[in-house]
Amino acid sequence: MKVSIFSTCLVDMMFPNVGIAMVECLERLGVETDFPESQVCCGQPTYNSGYMEDTKATLRNQLNAFKDSEYVVGPSGSCVGMMREYKEIFKDDPEFADAARELSEKTYEFSQFIYRVLGVTDVGAELNGKATYHRSCHMTRILGEREAPFELLDKVKGLEMVPLPHVENCCGFGGTFSVKMPEISEQMVSEKVQDVIDTEAEILISADMGCLMNIGGKFNRLGKEIKIMHIAEVLNQVPDKSKLSAV
Repeated sequence: MKVSIFSTCLVDMMFPNVGIAMVECLERLGVETDFPESQVCCGQPTYNSGYMEDTKATLRNQLNAFKDSEYVVGPSGSCVGMMREYKEIFKDDPEFADAARELSEKTYEFSQFIYRVLGVTDVGAELNGKATYHRSCHMTRILGEREAPFELLDKVKGLEMVPLPHVENCCGFGGTFSVKMPEISEQMVSEKVQDVIDTEAEILISADMGCLMNIGGKFNRLGKEIKIMHIAEVLNQVPDKSKLSAV
């Protein structure tokens, strides 16, 4: 099985270790990976800001970049959710409708791919600590994925998972929402941080670095400490380091 890695802008430019962890974990599970270098942004920021027609050039670039991929896997439910939307965006475009449908059907968020496609629940990870999981809005509501991260984290040896109060609530980031509605966003992330504090967890895990960046930033501004980890970094914590490939 071969997977093309969709890195996403945040991971590519700011959190490369998340991308490395994703690749190492997939390859440890027997998946061959490649990285189409012509890929760019999924187009979500400008598309959701109303520049729908202007954004289509970016979307068409993605369609071409991944046209030969067997599967496409990304470390963000939000960005993957946008690529799933291509099918609807190009449904009346005779040139790109088929490619958009194919890309939508073969694109998965990282933990979703492991659980739904590979059928794996235990990746052999081990991490000692008390953690809670933030369920990102786009992964839950656009992708409809509510099980995969929890099933995989439940099998991580040594990891005590504590339920997050009001897990259904948004952290307030929402991409451009935090820019357009800063006062509301600030209140939302404040409530989310308090929920995390109430769990007494040492580690906050999520499948979207946008959410983790937002929540972690609020923790820093409050002068409070918590370890922030993307789920790929957690699932790549293996005792036998010889199982990690050189990326």
